[in-house]
Amino acid sequence: MAHVSEALGRRFQLILIKPSHYDDDGYVIRWWRAMIPSNSLAALYGIAADCAERKVLGPDVSIDITVIDETNTRINFPALLHLLSAHDNFGMLALVGVQSNQYPRALDIARPFRDARIPVVMGGFHVSGCLAMLDGKAVDLDACRHMGISMFAGEAEGRLDAVLSDAAAGKLEPIYNFMDDLPGIGGTAVPFLPKENVTHTLGLSTSFDAGRGCPYQCSFCTIINVQGRKSRFRSADDVEKLVRMNWAQGVHKFFITDDNFARNKDWEAIFDRLIELRESAGIPLGLMIQVDTLCHKIPNFIEKAKRAGVTRVFIGLENVNPDNLTAAKKNQNKITEYRKMLLAWKAQGIITLAGYILGFPADTPETIRRDIAIIQHELPVDIVEFFILTPLPGSEDHQNLWRNGVEMEADLNVYDVEHVCTAHPKMSRESWEAIYREAWQLYYSPVHMETLLRRAAATGVPLGSLVKLLVSFRTMVPLENVHPLQSGLLRLKRPSERRPGMKRAHPLIFWPRFVWETVRKHVALAGTIMRLAAAAYRISRDPASKLYVDQALTPVGAAEEETLDLFTKTAGGTAAVAHVRRVAVLTHATAGSKR
Repeated sequence: MAHVSEALGRRFQLILIKPSHYDDDGYVIRWWRAMIPSNSLAALYGIAADCAERKVLGPDVSIDITVIDETNTRINFPALLHLLSAHDNFGMLALVGVQSNQYPRALDIARPFRDARIPVVMGGFHVSGCLAMLDGKAVDLDACRHMGISMFAGEAEGRLDAVLSDAAAGKLEPIYNFMDDLPGIGGTAVPFLPKENVTHTLGLSTSFDAGRGCPYQCSFCTIINVQGRKSRFRSADDVEKLVRMNWAQGVHKFFITDDNFARNKDWEAIFDRLIELRESAGIPLGLMIQVDTLCHKIPNFIEKAKRAGVTRVFIGLENVNPDNLTAAKKNQNKITEYRKMLLAWKAQGIITLAGYILGFPADTPETIRRDIAIIQHELPVDIVEFFILTPLPGSEDHQNLWRNGVEMEADLNVYDVEHVCTAHPKMSRESWEAIYREAWQLYYSPVHMETLLRRAAATGVPLGSLVKLLVSFRTMVPLENVHPLQSGLLRLKRPSERRPGMKRAHPLIFWPRFVWETVRKHVALAGTIMRLAAAAYRISRDPASKLYVDQALTPVGAAEEETLDLFTKTAGGTAAVAHVRRVAVLTHATAGSKR
């Protein structure tokens, strides 16, 4: 797991760790194979490898880089401390991409290194978001100061050289704050991870960002306050370079982590280059991208996405009630466009995944159940990912609550969009968390999963790929009590990795219980796999499956605005339809006057 420079002389040990976080029982969440690759880790490794190649610490100092993603790799503290000791502690620990729910674990990782007087730097969304939106001390940042951990806010392109030099000289600054000077990323070192790290993800997939920043103003979002509202982009040449670097080691599946790839001004140039790499260079690209709900209005965007190798697309649907979208400042989402947009992706046989937030001000358990039924019957979306509305540090929502002294959960470990962290005007904590868990069971019912498979067969979506996703999203919450995006294959635990302050189980009790739980969970998992695989096989063998149609797959029609529950069950839906009609009348009148 290390990149090694060839130069003679001193060897600076740079250890890059992406922390995981603790589950409700206090154990680190780690898998044999994790689902989501870390782009922060890939980005920082690429920058660090470039620093090593350029000999930024001097011609006689080499930089060895050790990379650990704790969601799929155990941290061997004694081995790492021995590695540093063997080089006279000439090195640094960098805690990479630390989110708020990972902050407590990151502090626990740092502690033995600081006890050994090893320089430690922490960066990521928690530090950057808190320094950007709060007073510089809020949300436990003083814990870093007390431990002597240097905080890095902003992005590392063009800045890591100085941090490494300061660490090598034993003169790290307490804070490196670049939030007011976000760098351009075109022509910089590209995200990259060695294959030995990539193999720990499901499907041998890695990630990169083609752009950063977002122009929208969603109040629950941290990205706009950490990466900024001015978009910055990599060039098509940059993207080709990183694709070829990965293909050289046999990696060809990528998660493009841009919060909204459809707003990348160079999307077409990048897609054209990826199309060339697929169709001319023979690289079998498989891509997942994130887009907004208006991407279908961009000419050729979805068609070129298909040719470029996009097989999955994540869409920030967030809600089907316009009143909730307005409350979150997500006015760019138009429910009158949802069906058109989803059908456009369906026409290309691309799997759609939609984020859906539970806990907006107008939500109650009853309205959430109603809205899930509307989605099931009227929207041709495949996978729905449920999240609890969470005031994440770095978001406008959190800033407003903090400024107004509203009580919020003190334990940062639960700021993982799966736990309730503040009060709701209409739901108790218990009912809110209960409807979150119920939502997974409602949407991923056996009946609806078979419907999803039938829709897939009728629209050219690969059934095998959809089955894999359905298995994960159906089982992870009830079996593992973690969000599917934090999941993976084969949960791993150790008694030594329990959160400090929680009683450590005796090995003779821990291991038999862990083995029994693992067997029990995998028996249930196998049952789900067998039932879905059997349904997919049956549907694929049915000649009539290509002709399947239901309300969700029905082409958009003029009369549906008066008949579909999507538009008639909420005041916001009715108002949205009325607004569209007023705009149409005004547009028609304007066009007529010009003639």
